Amino acid sequence: MIRSDRRRSRGEISAVQPLVPADPTVLHPMPGQERVVLLKPLVTSPLIDVGEFTYYDDPDDPTAFETRNVLYHYGPERLVIGKFCALGTGVRFIMNGANHRMDGPSTFPFPIMGGSWSDHFDLITGLPGRGDTVVGNDVWTGNGVTVMPGVRIGHGAVVATGSVVVDDVPDYAIVGGNPARVIRRRYPDEDIARLLAVAWWDWPAEHITRHVRTIMAGSVDELEAAAP
Repeated sequence: MIRSDRRRSRGEISAVQPLVPADPTVLHPMPGQERVVLLKPLVTSPLIDVGEFTYYDDPDDPTAFETRNVLYHYGPERLVIGKFCALGTGVRFIMNGANHRMDGPSTFPFPIMGGSWSDHFDLITGLPGRGDTVVGNDVWTGNGVTVMPGVRIGHGAVVATGSVVVDDVPDYAIVGGNPARVIRRRYPDEDIARLLAVAWWDWPAEHITRHVRTIMAGSVDELEAAAP
């Protein structure tokens, strides 16, 4: 006997209803909105790793993300962005290749200008770096955010428009300003630990589809109860 939909729990789609998850392989997930792209099917650089359903929104050319939004990326440091992130227009990731020497009288990178100056290329190689730049899962950045090299942004964080992120951002923190500072935490520490343990972004796509309402608008208790 099939149960009535009226008996299903809050936020849950009936198990007998066909589940059709969104497609993580399409470039433009929103019909008629060419300004929005999923980054995983777009990115080609081996130095950039992006999780499923992370998108970038730009009215000009979102498909140029690798060249316009990831700057000075010569390696070996990597840019790692998690799943289900929302990146606002003009977000910029400054990579370690932007560094200049600061231990001498001039910071100017003479060797890259060519001529005999290039004989001194060793002066600009091996500069100290902070490692990979890592953005967690379910992170939302506003328009015009700048992320400096080696920063780690935690899961569930929100970065306000125009912020310059120079230090690591805690999980589920809201940060803003230049330099960005923690404005508040989205949840108490004990609830943040529970959210990290649930890690809904790693659920199977069908299970996420069944519990979209809980993921978006439910309580931590309800999210835990919905975990597979």
